[in-house]
Amino acid sequence: MPFSALLPAAASVLALAAPPAQTPAASLMLSLQDGAGRVVTVSLDCHPAGGSHPGKTKACATLTTVDGDIERIPGEATVCPMIYSPTTATAKGHWRGKPVVYTHTFGNKCAAAAESGGVFEF
Repeated sequence: MPFSALLPAAASVLALAAPPAQTPAASLMLSLQDGAGRVVTVSLDCHPAGGSHPGKTKACATLTTVDGDIERIPGEATVCPMIYSPTTATAKGHWRGKPVVYTHTFGNKCAAAAESGGVFEF
């Protein structure tokens, strides 16, 4: 088979190839640690949304409104149980080229989720 006969087939295969993956503009590792020392960690990528965070779309939307500054998240009006169970939330990574380093201890896991607008809801 002449080489020229292979060119159309090769061109059609290349046309079907997936575009390269887009690099996220933000990438964070988020952790919650309870009073017993148990830790749950998820990854969160934004722009585009990705990672293992179960509510990545909501978390990215929340972070976008405050340009990645977790301290500025207004929180949500949620009724949480009045059970004191300290939960420490941490975030490390980058948001649009800026480093993100955050640690805060909430009264319980529900408060962590509500006060972070869903960023720590996992």
